[in-house]
Amino acid sequence: MIRLYNSKTLQVEDFKPIHEGHVDMYVCGPTVYNYAHIGNARPMIVFDVLKRLFEAEGYTVKYVSNFTDVDDKIIKKAAEENTTEGVIAERYIKAYQEVRTLLNTQQPDITPRVTETMDQIIAFIDALVQKGNAYEVDGDVYFSVDSVPSYGEISHQKLDHLEAGARIETNDQKKNPYDFALWKKTDMGIKWNSPWGEGRPGWHTECVVMINDNMGPIIDIHGGGMDLKFPHHENEAAQQEAMNGNSLANYWIHNAMVNIDGEKMSKSLGNTMWAKDVVLKLGTNLTRWLVSSVHYRKELNFSEETVETARKELDKVLKPIRQADIKAALANADMGEAYDETEYRAFLDAMDDDMNTPNAYAVIFETIKKLNQNLRQREIDYTAVGSSRNAVEKMLAILGITVEKPQITDEDREMFAKWNAAKAEKNFAEADKWREQLAAKGLL
Repeated sequence: MIRLYNSKTLQVEDFKPIHEGHVDMYVCGPTVYNYAHIGNARPMIVFDVLKRLFEAEGYTVKYVSNFTDVDDKIIKKAAEENTTEGVIAERYIKAYQEVRTLLNTQQPDITPRVTETMDQIIAFIDALVQKGNAYEVDGDVYFSVDSVPSYGEISHQKLDHLEAGARIETNDQKKNPYDFALWKKTDMGIKWNSPWGEGRPGWHTECVVMINDNMGPIIDIHGGGMDLKFPHHENEAAQQEAMNGNSLANYWIHNAMVNIDGEKMSKSLGNTMWAKDVVLKLGTNLTRWLVSSVHYRKELNFSEETVETARKELDKVLKPIRQADIKAALANADMGEAYDETEYRAFLDAMDDDMNTPNAYAVIFETIKKLNQNLRQREIDYTAVGSSRNAVEKMLAILGITVEKPQITDEDREMFAKWNAAKAEKNFAEADKWREQLAAKGLL
């Protein structure tokens, strides 16, 4: 039984799907005006792992993640570069997809764009106006938060206790300072005709409409970074409640933020780390191992120390697997595809407990310990070796970490034979020479 922490209830709950054996999962995608930073990469990995976990437990998953290709920042950048918003959006969508590929994530099944959903967005806003949950003022349309008694249920904040923060728009036109824009009148940049004049949609309506359009009026899981809980997810939930009288999602899942050397990543501190640069420097496996080494609801710190710790941990896992593959190949032994079901089940049980990756890592290390013990036997039982080795590979697959099987050539076999012969003859200088060559090829 998979159990997940629900931000709405503040509890870890048994996962019960709307449709037996199937999961509908929506994760808020980027506003495409810049390249993806390492903070953007964390939800890519977290929800990719969650999808893989569901699939390992026998579920089918429909995974949708959007692109917000209409925004003030996109319009501003297009004006600065004397080009169109479409050119800007396409550039960063392509770059974002490249990062997804570099991170070995399974691509979402659907990646809707705001510009391709405009008719549905306008119709949704118009319906909210007709129902009395939204109002128009001089070409702008605002959602009335007072019209939804449940407002605050996602972020657990009450209107009279809310503090003004980022992305809260306040002006004299609003009935309540926390009413938010559904439609913005504009005379610059990309715009569309609407019942209220030319303009473009507000940020918070887009995801609701794309969820309804691609998945229906209620989904199993709505995910994203912790920074989206308020106001974005709160405002999404309020609109769905107003429109359909039901919650938008049964489970709201949020990953914590990423720090750099113990400090919040921000432009003002100049410590932004671009995701592509990180993956190209560390490699896909190490990046994913580091990100998943900390529970998704805990802050993740990128530093030289945490990277080096992750590197050593991953080496302890991958090197014995490689050693097993090489020894089996040299012995012409078939390790088969059987795996230690007890250890694999222990790993799944840890992951099923709200994706407890630290506990899951402990199972990996315990299985690697068994693998090393089997490899040290005078007479190696390759069935036992394969059982542990294959179990770890299956565990790593859920974490999105790949195991590359070495290819042993006839030349490699000859070098191993000469190395072993030199050792047997106690010709250590000759043995060291062959050992260095084998190590240079990554075979030791």
